Amino acid sequence: MESIVFYILALFLISGAIGIVSLRESIYSAMSFLLVMVAMAGMFALLHQSFLFLAQILVAVGAVVVLSLLIILSINLKAQNLPNENLTPPKVGFFIMIVSPIVLVLLYAINQTNLTFAPIRQDFGSIEVVGQTLFSQWVLPFEVISILLLSAMVGAVVLSRRRLDSES
Repeated sequence: MESIVFYILALFLISGAIGIVSLRESIYSAMSFLLVMVAMAGMFALLHQSFLFLAQILVAVGAVVVLSLLIILSINLKAQNLPNENLTPPKVGFFIMIVSPIVLVLLYAINQTNLTFAPIRQDFGSIEVVGQTLFSQWVLPFEVISILLLSAMVGAVVLSRRRLDSES
């Protein structure tokens, strides 16, 4: 049963990632990003990592994606304001021809290596251990990153509003 759920979540992850980069409308790309984040949370649930599952749902889905959707909707991007992308099938085919051998060589090299991993503790990734580590050793970097992300988001809204006001 777990393998069936894993394959379904993997299908959602891959299709959402393809949707992020291939859809022209930014709102649809954001919805694809939402699909990827929810599927990633499902992967964490399959791994029995309750803290990462909850953090993914609360932080990534609940805050980042919803805030991104709010900004996309408030900016109101139109197709005429987007750059002209000349992505033709021959260009895509050429890119696939160049990248495919590199990917195959990397996959072959990964399969040939003898990877051994150290055993992990039973409480690794639990809410208690992550919380103690985050709020004892990483408080300042955590707060700095949150302020940086907030200021970047506010700056993006201000710059886009200024540009839209000058065009009208």
